Amino acid sequence: MRRISNFFSANKPQWKRNLQVLWFGNFMVGVGFSMITPFMSLYIDELGDFSKAQLNMWSGVVFSSTFLVMAFISPIWGRIADRKGRKLMLLRAALGMSIVLGLCSLVTNVYQLLALRTLQGVFSGFISNANTLIATTTPKEESGRALGTLTTGNVSGALLGPMIGGAVAQLYGYRVPFMITGVVLFIAFLLSLFFVHEDFTPVEKDDQISARELFNGLKNKRIIFGMFITTMIIQASNNSINPILSLYVRQLLHGGDNVAFISGIVAAVPGIATVIAAPRFGALGDKIGTQKILLFGLVLAFLVYLPQGFVTNVYQLMALRFIVGISDAALIPQVQTLIAKNSPHESTGRIFGYNQSFQAIGNVTGPMLGSTVSSAFGYGAVFLSTSILELTNFVIATKTTKKEE
Repeated sequence: MRRISNFFSANKPQWKRNLQVLWFGNFMVGVGFSMITPFMSLYIDELGDFSKAQLNMWSGVVFSSTFLVMAFISPIWGRIADRKGRKLMLLRAALGMSIVLGLCSLVTNVYQLLALRTLQGVFSGFISNANTLIATTTPKEESGRALGTLTTGNVSGALLGPMIGGAVAQLYGYRVPFMITGVVLFIAFLLSLFFVHEDFTPVEKDDQISARELFNGLKNKRIIFGMFITTMIIQASNNSINPILSLYVRQLLHGGDNVAFISGIVAAVPGIATVIAAPRFGALGDKIGTQKILLFGLVLAFLVYLPQGFVTNVYQLMALRFIVGISDAALIPQVQTLIAKNSPHESTGRIFGYNQSFQAIGNVTGPMLGSTVSSAFGYGAVFLSTSILELTNFVIATKTTKKEE
């Protein structure tokens, strides 16, 4: 433990030490969550005798349930974060998710899994609070690079997680990855407990302004609300694919014995590009304008989603998913940077909490959209609808940020 402490306590500014620690924490969370995503639909399929339409429906509901709760509870956690500190919220999220996801390995029917996924939403917020802590402690001129670097932690974990989870699920079944996820998230809890330091002055409950006063006092209200909507659509687009990804891979493979493992690889491919591109886009945005990077990412996403619905093998799908990773690197980090640059320091946690609510709404509507469209029109139609979402998002982001910078 002392060696680890010395590593994290190098002669660096506190914000850089926190960035280092939270990068590892985000990495652990990324590994934990992404381990189970590629085969969640296959796991649900083992919990009952479902038709294809029923399986698509349950996949969408189970994916969405966590985020439905998040949409309502995130502003509450954001308000508490501004009063009590962001570190406390990191500990609450990591420990709670560790317990809940570990219990997911013990379910015997889809209703139990749905209940635990719903409870998971109560303990969400590790990554958003890590973003808030870094955004509020990093010099403004370094915020783009810092948030871009922090994103690579989560994405790096999300890159390795599906491959690890797919391999483990292939060898030992779908329950074991949930157990491993619980352990990995507990490690994130320990990292945050011992190595994250926050100089935080508590704000009394009576001293906090109301939500109406907060938003009325924003200098760039249009940008903040525009980024809320942009976040929602980005998440809806990304998550519309999740409920059907492993099922789509199974269709492309015409069955086969390695569906879980290959689904893990397909899910991991975007992370390779994002890890490489996110810090570079963040630094470039600090130089030429965050808005320009964001709009580029939305155009690229629009162009790359549509052809995914017409692939004839998994290799074509992997190639296009790699380009999706490049677009992802230009999206969420830039949105977070714009929010951080346009938020008052004393209310950043609340504003990020509201942004997480919009993110959660996107995470709810995305899987439901994907499962509904796939049930009615087939898997290819999901990519078409997602491409249309990205085009809509480009128009919205252009209008709401055109006077920024």
